[in-house]
This record gives sequence, C-alpha cells and structure tokens, in this order.
Amino acid sequence: MKAAVKTLLSHRSGALAENEVKDLLRAYSIPTTRYQLVHTEDDLSHLSLKFPVALKVCSSKILHKTDVGGVRLNIRDAEELRLVFREFKKKFPKEAFLVDQMVEKGVEIIVGLVQDPTFGLSVMCGVGGIFTELYKDVSFRVVPIDRYDAVQMIEELQGKKLLEGFRGMKANKELVIDLVLHVSKLGEELIDQVDQLDLNPVFVYENSICVVDAKMILKEY
Repeated sequence: MKAAVKTLLSHRSGALAENEVKDLLRAYSIPTTRYQLVHTEDDLSHLSLKFPVALKVCSSKILHKTDVGGVRLNIRDAEELRLVFREFKKKFPKEAFLVDQMVEKGVEIIVGLVQDPTFGLSVMCGVGGIFTELYKDVSFRVVPIDRYDAVQMIEELQGKKLLEGFRGMKANKELVIDLVLHVSKLGEELIDQVDQLDLNPVFVYENSICVVDAKMILKEY
C-alpha cells in the first residue's frame, strides 16, 4: 500500500470527504477534476483554478450533496464564487468546501467497487447518466481482474456503442478499460478497508478521461 494512502486511511471508518477520495484516486493514477479545499472566504483569494468552477460542501457527513442543496455548478467569476460561498457558509457553517474546476461534458460512465454478499468485493462499470437509472446497464467482476475481464465487462454493456463512436461521439474505450483495471487494483490493495467506491459521473473523451464526482465508504470496525 502506498504510504500516502496508508496515512489517509489510518484508523478511519465510514465515509471519506470528496477531496480525500480524489487524493486517493490520484495516488492510483486515476485522473480527476482539478480542485482546491477551502475553509474561509479568504481562501478564495488563493485559488489556482480557471473559471467556470463548481462549489460543493465537502464533508464525510454529507454523502448526497445535491440532495441538501450543497452543490452549485458553472460559477462564472470570483465575485459570483464569493456570493455562493457566503450562502453555503450560512447553510453549512461547520463544513469545508471544495472548489472544483468545471470540465467539458464527455460520454458518461460509472465505475466503482461494491461488496457482493456472496462473492465479496467486486468492480463494476456501466454507462452513466440516465442510462444507468433507466436500464441498469452495468457489469460486474470479482476483484482482482485482468485485462480480458475488463474488456468483457465493456462488451457486456448495452450502451457500449457510446464508447465506439456512436453518432460521432468521441470516447476512448481503451481508457475506460484502463480505468476499470486501476479501480480493480485499488480494490485489491485496499480490500480490507473499502466497503464501497462510486465514481459517478466519469467523463470519457477522445484522448482522456476524468472522474468528476467520487464517493468512498470504508468498512466499520
């Protein structure tokens, strides 16, 4: 286990905050949005991100940020960011906040780790957005997997054509295969700690891939 990951997970259980999850993903060479954690309005003066940005409440106690009004997207400039920050600070006075650099929307997928009651920790992959909700278009394999498994997972998806140039969509299927393998590796190394990992959405482009939102829950001891 990488030293930075070991430090992050040491004596922890339950949910991690989004910045912690993204720090962990980066340790496993999984690309995420650019982000900075802020606590006070003064912290906004030291941002190195480009607008537009998103502002999110960032707390291990709040997993479903959208449900509590803790996400604002497409903030256009520093003045608007300060106004939204003040609003959020009143609503969530004890929490930190994540400023997330917005990225262009790509083909959406979902990748994660889940605990199967029979087989144990499993990696999952599916077509994201409304397709996941409507069609439950996901595939699973028990951790660890190899490249053949990852390829077969993609082949099992009804929406795989979205990753193969459907209607001019430019999405690199090879990068999706690599992502699934990296997530499996993470799960294999942290099998005693991880209960759930949810990367949703992940945007897939012609030459890159980006995890936009991420949740992780550690096992309770």
